[in-house]
Amino acid sequence: MSPRRTAATVTTLAAASLTLLAVTPGAASAHGAVFNPVSRIAACFAEGPEHPVSQVCKDLVADSGTQPLYDWNEVNIANANGQSRQLIPDGKLCSANRDKYRALDWARTDWPSTSVSAGPFAFKFRATAAHSGTMTLYITKDGFDPTKPLKWSDLDSTPVAVYQTPRTATDGYYNFTGTLPTRTGRHIIYKVWQRNDSPEAFYSCSDVVYGGGAKAAAAAPTEQKMAAGAGRSTVSHHGHGGDPTAPTAPASSGAGSDSGSGSGSGSDHSAGPQALAAASTASVAGGGFLLLRRRRG
Repeated sequence: MSPRRTAATVTTLAAASLTLLAVTPGAASAHGAVFNPVSRIAACFAEGPEHPVSQVCKDLVADSGTQPLYDWNEVNIANANGQSRQLIPDGKLCSANRDKYRALDWARTDWPSTSVSAGPFAFKFRATAAHSGTMTLYITKDGFDPTKPLKWSDLDSTPVAVYQTPRTATDGYYNFTGTLPTRTGRHIIYKVWQRNDSPEAFYSCSDVVYGGGAKAAAAAPTEQKMAAGAGRSTVSHHGHGGDPTAPTAPASSGAGSDSGSGSGSGSDHSAGPQALAAASTASVAGGGFLLLRRRRG
């Protein structure tokens, strides 16, 4: 092979590699949801994106489509960096001011909810990818009006729970205890999870009702439901500052400045295209090197 043909071959292979990398989907950020008390997006995903049961979840799909539900563990701001209050305006707390999740901000009293009472409460968070950081949960103040959009000033300044999240999650869950204050009627528990190995932060709203009487009881997605919806998710667990090289959660089988501050299973379903692109690049580089070496020989 002539030097000119050798150079042309290497150039063509390199161009093909760059083309493959260019079409590789970008990573979307997503890493879990509150399962107790069940968050709004997790409750609607549990009902089924294609056939939701409650009226509010039906309306969510009619307004925003099914993708927000398949990406139930993605409600985030990539560059929050402890500035959630400055970045998220009043009335947009549940969606983190992301249009994709705008329906989560609806001020309605028919969101699926969890019955609670004052005292110790066992919080449960499904971590599809574990991150080092601080998870802070707040509850709305006594006298909160659930028919009005949630504002920062509606949240009690004292968190009901603060949990330092490790980089591993037992069986894919964070379990920790908090304390709920005395309240009556319907309230919202708001979560801010700020990573300390990245500026990324995650958010959620969970509806709770004191004293029972919830019109629609919220249910968390099962492992089977999460696994079944994983193929429709646009979520990736890679590409974020401080992320491990692989998800730490197991594969699924079936207020002030932040003091603690798409459907995915424990496995990373977008790693395939990224790994393919990386392998292709390595293969092209190796092939080019061998061609040049053979020519020199």
